Amino acid sequence: MLPKSLQKLIDELSKLPGIGPKTAQRLSVYLLRSPHSRIKPLGDALLNLKDGLSFCEICWHVTETTPCSICGDPSRDKSKLCVVEDVLDVVAIEKTYQFKGVYHVLHGVLSPIDGVSADQLKLAELFKRIETNPEIKEIILATNPSLEGEATALYINKYLEGKSVKISRIARGLPMGSDLEYADIATLGKALTNRTDY
Repeated sequence: MLPKSLQKLIDELSKLPGIGPKTAQRLSVYLLRSPHSRIKPLGDALLNLKDGLSFCEICWHVTETTPCSICGDPSRDKSKLCVVEDVLDVVAIEKTYQFKGVYHVLHGVLSPIDGVSADQLKLAELFKRIETNPEIKEIILATNPSLEGEATALYINKYLEGKSVKISRIARGLPMGSDLEYADIATLGKALTNRTDY
Protein backbone atom coordinates (compact mmCIF):
# COMPACT_ATOMS: atom_id res chain seq x y z
CA MET A 1 0.00 0.00 0.00
CA LEU A 2 2.91 2.39 0.79
CA PRO A 3 6.06 2.81 -1.31
CA LYS A 4 8.82 0.43 -0.28
CA SER A 5 11.22 3.15 0.86
CA LEU A 6 8.59 4.71 3.15
CA GLN A 7 7.53 1.33 4.55
CA LYS A 8 11.18 0.43 5.19
CA LEU A 9 11.63 3.66 7.20
CA ILE A 10 8.46 2.90 9.19
CA ASP A 11 9.69 -0.64 9.88
CA GLU A 12 13.12 0.58 11.02
CA LEU A 13 11.74 3.35 13.26
CA SER A 14 9.26 0.96 14.90
CA LYS A 15 12.21 -1.21 16.02
CA LEU A 16 13.43 1.63 18.26
CA PRO A 17 12.45 1.46 21.96
CA GLY A 18 9.35 3.48 22.81
CA ILE A 19 8.28 3.88 19.17
CA GLY A 20 5.32 1.82 18.08
CA PRO A 21 3.98 1.38 14.53
CA LYS A 22 1.69 4.45 14.68
CA THR A 23 4.43 6.76 15.96
CA ALA A 24 6.82 5.34 13.34
CA GLN A 25 4.23 6.14 10.65
CA ARG A 26 3.76 9.72 11.92
CA LEU A 27 7.53 10.31 12.09
CA SER A 28 8.06 8.87 8.62
CA VAL A 29 5.35 11.03 7.06
CA TYR A 30 6.71 14.08 8.91
CA LEU A 31 10.18 13.39 7.49
CA LEU A 32 8.69 12.83 4.03
CA ARG A 33 7.06 16.28 4.16
CA SER A 34 10.21 17.94 5.54
CA PRO A 35 12.61 19.75 3.22
CA HIS A 36 15.81 17.97 2.24
CA SER A 37 17.77 20.52 4.30
CA ARG A 38 16.04 19.18 7.43
CA ILE A 39 16.48 15.48 6.65
CA LYS A 40 20.15 15.58 5.63
CA PRO A 41 21.49 16.66 9.07
CA LEU A 42 19.40 13.93 10.70
CA GLY A 43 20.73 11.32 8.29
CA ASP A 44 24.30 12.51 8.77
CA ALA A 45 23.90 12.41 12.56
CA LEU A 46 22.65 8.82 12.36
CA LEU A 47 25.40 7.72 9.98
CA ASN A 48 28.14 9.34 12.09
CA LEU A 49 26.73 8.38 15.48
CA LYS A 50 29.46 5.89 16.36
CA ASP A 51 32.36 7.78 14.78
CA GLY A 52 34.74 8.88 17.51
CA LEU A 53 32.64 7.43 20.33
CA SER A 54 33.72 4.64 22.63
CA PHE A 55 33.22 3.53 26.20
CA CYS A 56 35.44 4.77 29.01
CA GLU A 57 37.80 1.97 30.02
CA ILE A 58 37.25 2.83 33.69
CA CYS A 59 33.50 3.46 34.13
CA TRP A 60 32.01 2.30 30.78
CA HIS A 61 30.22 5.62 30.19
CA VAL A 62 30.05 6.75 26.55
CA THR A 63 32.85 9.16 25.69
CA GLU A 64 35.01 10.69 22.99
CA THR A 65 38.15 10.33 25.11
CA THR A 66 39.31 7.77 27.60
CA PRO A 67 39.20 8.21 30.46
CA CYS A 68 35.91 10.11 30.19
CA SER A 69 35.54 13.65 31.48
CA ILE A 70 34.13 12.41 34.81
CA CYS A 71 36.84 9.81 35.52
CA GLY A 72 39.52 12.25 34.40
CA ASP A 73 38.26 15.10 36.59
CA PRO A 74 40.61 15.48 39.60
CA SER A 75 37.92 17.33 41.57
CA ARG A 76 35.59 14.29 41.64
CA ASP A 77 35.41 12.29 44.87
CA LYS A 78 36.87 8.95 43.78
CA SER A 79 35.97 7.34 47.12
CA LYS A 80 32.27 7.27 46.12
CA LEU A 81 31.29 4.98 43.25
CA CYS A 82 27.72 5.15 41.95
CA VAL A 83 26.60 2.02 40.07
CA VAL A 84 23.96 2.66 37.39
CA GLU A 85 22.24 0.60 34.72
CA ASP A 86 22.72 2.81 31.67
CA VAL A 87 24.56 5.86 30.35
CA LEU A 88 21.36 7.92 30.57
CA ASP A 89 21.29 7.27 34.33
CA VAL A 90 24.64 9.09 34.58
CA VAL A 91 23.12 12.03 32.71
CA ALA A 92 20.07 12.07 35.02
CA ILE A 93 22.16 12.03 38.21
CA GLU A 94 24.58 14.65 36.88
CA LYS A 95 21.64 17.00 36.21
CA THR A 96 20.89 17.05 39.96
CA TYR A 97 24.33 18.56 40.77
CA GLN A 98 24.17 16.56 44.03
CA PHE A 99 26.67 13.78 43.35
CA LYS A 100 30.37 14.58 43.08
CA GLY A 101 31.71 11.02 42.97
CA VAL A 102 32.38 8.71 40.02
CA TYR A 103 30.26 6.13 38.20
CA HIS A 104 30.21 2.59 36.91
CA VAL A 105 27.75 1.80 34.08
CA LEU A 106 26.55 -1.82 33.99
CA HIS A 107 24.92 -1.60 30.54
CA GLY A 108 21.81 -3.41 31.68
CA VAL A 109 20.40 -5.44 34.55
CA LEU A 110 20.11 -9.11 35.41
CA SER A 111 17.04 -10.53 33.69
CA PRO A 112 16.81 -14.32 33.34
CA ILE A 113 13.52 -13.98 31.44
CA ASP A 114 15.26 -11.88 28.78
CA GLY A 115 18.37 -14.07 28.87
CA VAL A 116 20.58 -11.40 30.46
CA SER A 117 23.09 -12.97 32.85
CA ALA A 118 25.91 -11.53 34.98
CA ASP A 119 28.57 -12.17 32.32
CA GLN A 120 26.69 -9.97 29.82
CA LEU A 121 26.93 -6.93 32.11
CA LYS A 122 29.95 -4.95 33.29
CA LEU A 123 29.83 -6.69 36.69
CA ALA A 124 33.23 -8.40 36.47
CA GLU A 125 34.76 -5.02 35.59
CA LEU A 126 32.97 -3.46 38.59
CA PHE A 127 34.24 -6.08 41.02
CA LYS A 128 37.80 -5.86 39.66
CA ARG A 129 37.67 -2.08 39.92
CA ILE A 130 36.61 -2.25 43.56
CA GLU A 131 39.15 -4.93 44.47
CA THR A 132 42.10 -3.17 42.82
CA ASN A 133 41.28 0.37 43.93
CA PRO A 134 41.59 0.91 47.70
CA GLU A 135 40.52 4.54 47.22
CA ILE A 136 36.88 3.40 46.80
CA LYS A 137 35.13 3.54 50.19
CA GLU A 138 31.41 3.57 49.27
CA ILE A 139 29.38 1.83 46.58
CA ILE A 140 26.05 3.53 45.87
CA LEU A 141 23.65 1.17 44.13
CA ALA A 142 21.49 3.32 41.86
CA THR A 143 19.73 0.68 39.79
CA ASN A 144 16.05 1.22 39.02
CA PRO A 145 13.46 0.07 41.57
CA SER A 146 12.22 -2.64 39.19
CA LEU A 147 12.36 -6.38 39.83
CA GLU A 148 15.47 -6.63 37.61
CA GLY A 149 17.07 -3.55 39.16
CA GLU A 150 16.52 -4.91 42.65
CA ALA A 151 17.89 -8.33 41.67
CA THR A 152 21.01 -6.68 40.23
CA ALA A 153 21.52 -4.55 43.36
CA LEU A 154 21.11 -7.65 45.54
CA TYR A 155 23.62 -9.58 43.40
CA ILE A 156 26.20 -6.81 43.80
CA ASN A 157 25.50 -6.51 47.52
CA LYS A 158 25.93 -10.27 48.05
CA TYR A 159 29.20 -10.31 46.12
CA LEU A 160 30.62 -7.43 48.12
CA GLU A 161 29.58 -8.76 51.55
CA GLY A 162 32.58 -8.82 53.84
CA LYS A 163 34.60 -6.44 51.67
CA SER A 164 35.91 -3.23 53.22
CA VAL A 165 33.50 -0.93 51.37
CA LYS A 166 30.27 0.66 52.52
CA ILE A 167 27.29 -0.33 50.36
CA SER A 168 24.31 2.00 50.13
CA ARG A 169 21.15 2.11 48.02
CA ILE A 170 19.53 5.27 46.67
CA ALA A 171 16.38 6.19 48.59
CA ARG A 172 12.97 5.63 47.10
CA GLY A 173 9.68 7.19 47.99
CA LEU A 174 7.13 9.74 46.90
CA PRO A 175 7.95 12.23 44.17
CA MET A 176 7.44 15.95 44.78
CA GLY A 177 3.89 17.09 44.09
CA SER A 178 2.30 13.65 44.41
CA ASP A 179 -0.69 12.70 46.57
CA LEU A 180 -0.56 9.91 49.14
CA GLU A 181 -3.91 8.50 48.04
CA TYR A 182 -2.57 7.81 44.54
CA ALA A 183 0.73 6.23 45.59
CA ASP A 184 1.12 2.50 45.13
CA ILE A 185 1.66 0.38 48.26
CA ALA A 186 5.33 -0.39 47.56
CA THR A 187 6.25 3.28 46.97
CA LEU A 188 4.36 4.45 50.05
CA GLY A 189 5.96 1.69 52.14
CA LYS A 190 9.45 2.68 50.97
CA ALA A 191 8.70 6.33 51.68
CA LEU A 192 7.82 5.43 55.29
CA THR A 193 10.81 3.11 55.70
CA ASN A 194 13.25 5.67 54.27
CA ARG A 195 11.89 8.63 56.22
CA THR A 196 14.38 11.22 57.47
CA ASP A 197 14.47 13.68 60.37
CA TYR A 198 12.63 16.95 59.76
